[in-house]
Amino acid sequence: MRIGIDFDNTIACYDGVFHQAALEKGLIPAGLGSSKNAVRDHLNGSGRKDEFTALQGYVYGARMDLVAPYPGIVAFVDAARAAGHDLFIVSHKTRTPMMGPAYDMHEAARGFLAAQALSGPARVPHENIFFELTKEAKVARAGTLGCDVFIDDLPEILAMPGFAPATRLVLFDPDANPQFASLPHERHGDWTAVRHAILGA
Repeated sequence: MRIGIDFDNTIACYDGVFHQAALEKGLIPAGLGSSKNAVRDHLNGSGRKDEFTALQGYVYGARMDLVAPYPGIVAFVDAARAAGHDLFIVSHKTRTPMMGPAYDMHEAARGFLAAQALSGPARVPHENIFFELTKEAKVARAGTLGCDVFIDDLPEILAMPGFAPATRLVLFDPDANPQFASLPHERHGDWTAVRHAILGA
């Protein structure tokens, strides 16, 4: 099989990261909830939307060292490679932030993958990692690669035209979002479940 995997919030887990980065910059009170949404809502609600936009660039560009891979993703990658499957990482991400310093967010993501030993000949080959500038280009890339399976945390990506008709579309939903329950996509909440479902291992 040819298996495509999204990057942000599918491989890279940002739980608590935005809270930690916002505290570093003195943007939020220490007692604020630790989720990204809590940080966003606090800043947006106090008329500081641009500060949240800049914070995103800071996290994705300069503080990927705070980020961890989701539990189980390494075991999934190793099991897939051991079974002879081809793996691809296909994400959409602007190269530099919309505001703030011009961090190279593509290189930061590649650095994260290297630091976590997820990229390279034994796991996901460097030439199989793609960061596209738009959602449309991302889906087109997955289609061009002929992915038999594509795993993403965003239902709107899986609903876009461009995937091959036979592609098995898998929604990664670690938060068990109730609004996703009625969607037609196959849905799993962790990488162990994904591994069992896709690889039978």
